[in-house]
Amino acid sequence: MSPLISPAEFSVLGLPLRVVSILIPLGGIALFAYMVKRRLVPLRAAMVDERKDHPGQRWENFLSLWLAQSRQLRYKTAGAVHLVIFFGFLILSIRAVSLVFIGIDEGFGLPGFSGGFGAVYNIVKDLAATAVLAACAVALYRRVVVKPERYRVPEGKGKDHSKEAVLVLTLIALLMVSEAAFEAAMVAAGEPQFLLPFTLVWLLVKVFAGFSPESLQTIHVLSYFTHDIVFFSFLCYLPLGKHFHVVTSMFNVWCWRLKKGTVKPVQYGVSGEELFDLESVGVKKLEDFTWKHMLDFYSCADCGRCSDNCPANSVGRPLSPRFLTVKGRDRLFDSYPLTGDIKPSDDLVGTTYKEDEIWSCTTCGACEEECPIGIEYIDKIVDLRRGMVDEGMVPQSLQAPLKALEKRGNPYGKMEKKRAVWAKDEEFAAQCDVKILEKEGTADTLYFVDSITSYEDRMQEIARATSRILQAAGIDFGILGKKEKDSGNDVRRFGEEMLFQDLKDQNREAIAGCGAKNIVTADPHAMNALKNEYEDIPPASHISQLALKEVKSGRLQLKPVADPTKIYTYHDPCYLGRHNEVYLEPRELIDSIPGIKRVEMARNQDRSFCCGGGGLMLYYEPEEETRMGIVRVQMAKDIGANVIVTACPFCLVNIQDAVKTLNLDSEIEVIDIAELVAKQLEQTVDHLEPAAAEA
Repeated sequence: MSPLISPAEFSVLGLPLRVVSILIPLGGIALFAYMVKRRLVPLRAAMVDERKDHPGQRWENFLSLWLAQSRQLRYKTAGAVHLVIFFGFLILSIRAVSLVFIGIDEGFGLPGFSGGFGAVYNIVKDLAATAVLAACAVALYRRVVVKPERYRVPEGKGKDHSKEAVLVLTLIALLMVSEAAFEAAMVAAGEPQFLLPFTLVWLLVKVFAGFSPESLQTIHVLSYFTHDIVFFSFLCYLPLGKHFHVVTSMFNVWCWRLKKGTVKPVQYGVSGEELFDLESVGVKKLEDFTWKHMLDFYSCADCGRCSDNCPANSVGRPLSPRFLTVKGRDRLFDSYPLTGDIKPSDDLVGTTYKEDEIWSCTTCGACEEECPIGIEYIDKIVDLRRGMVDEGMVPQSLQAPLKALEKRGNPYGKMEKKRAVWAKDEEFAAQCDVKILEKEGTADTLYFVDSITSYEDRMQEIARATSRILQAAGIDFGILGKKEKDSGNDVRRFGEEMLFQDLKDQNREAIAGCGAKNIVTADPHAMNALKNEYEDIPPASHISQLALKEVKSGRLQLKPVADPTKIYTYHDPCYLGRHNEVYLEPRELIDSIPGIKRVEMARNQDRSFCCGGGGLMLYYEPEEETRMGIVRVQMAKDIGANVIVTACPFCLVNIQDAVKTLNLDSEIEVIDIAELVAKQLEQTVDHLEPAAAEA
């Protein structure tokens, strides 16, 4: 029996406080339910989205990303603080629920929480409350004093939610102190209980020592109702701002897109010729977003990690993924208020978003790779672009390449028959025989060259190097020649869905006719489209993957580098790395060259820094303070690299241009991984026939 009267039995001026203990949770739950119902209204008005597939993988993501918070420690200090608060809340939620019922029935106890287990839980709970309070203090210090750059809100970017964060941290701290004071008053009054030294409850018991029974009774009751009121106030505050993610993030993570390297269809359930029958394409109004993308708006924690890793934001382009989401949420709250009528929806571009903001994205995927709660940015960007393309709002610099793609199947507007000119170079043709399958039947392996490597003089060296590797490995390969069209990877991401579908259909028909059993390419953009967005074609891989396999098998022999003092570094292309998770094979391939010395840049693998010009970005002229390629070259210079190796023709263009701009031609060489391997090939004798068959 407690030496103090419990809140359930206490009365004030004849009013049993048990009544108040019932009214507070009933009122809080009712208000919260009403607010959530109102917040669900726009999701019901949104476009459909299919997120029920592969439940096993979704549960795996949920357990890893939401329950285990696996991405939080990518930012060590902020991540550690968040983990303490998150896991502390999970532990203390059991105590919070039991406290609600203790105010109604003093003898209430959760099933299984009596005896030894209950005693252990009390110790763990006290530790958690102490840790959470300390974490709140650190978080408040960071918000108010340190003010990390990623929390800053530049003028015109959106509303500053720092005050909201400070308020919520204060409420959490109040919850910790009030719960501890409720328990400490009982112990100080004489209730026997083991307390772990230096926990918050232990410290408060020391503070309350010597207090009169009347004072302890007052603290006991006041702290209980303080906790009750703060708890339900906190609950009802969540749907009002960014802290709604406390509720929605678990659903958002479970519904996260599972497949990398692809973008959502224009409309689920609509394909082929049906696309031409749609009255409107893409996102123009709020309701054109899918319900998942609206859930993204609700789920954003405004942590700034996405923008902190966004190369467009880093070089001063108008885009910041963080504010793409924050502005979307603010617009959603404004159009669908908790009280009153829904406001008529109008165009998003030109009001909530600016055109150059949407066109500034390189679709590199850095934002999505960093987000700890599964927010999708690329699909929203692409859908907004689709809407702009549908309205004829295409940047002037992109109109010509898009028209050329439609007419000639490449962004240069060059004749189709010139796609294979690189293979007819006299010196190269004397050493390497490249089958052109439009003329010479079939081959086991199709080398899909794609547009930039086919037509750009410098990039044609990548095509020749790739062919030398395939021939040296004894692989029966060929190219499609004039039958090949642009893969369409970047066409789709610039909102021209109909053109992408047309290019895809033409390529699929050509691929089906060449008899290939597999496809290889040196262009990650082409690989991404072929692997993730084409149907019913042979499996596609990057030349670095195939070359490594052949080196390990012994069919490719690599000689030592001529100058072992040179320092090499590898730049991860976005569409090979983040979008297809090919990180290790290129590195293993480089390291397999005898005598080579390779070091990593500060940003590498899934945090690689985009070169800035993938796909049609080569033609777009964004507003920016500096070029992404220049930032990347500076990273290589900082580690003393003499050679930058990449595995993408677009990266080669941008990084090489940056080297020239910085006048570093004499210090830094830029080379494609296919060129590097071809350069190091040993002179080989004739291959055995089984090698070709095996490949």
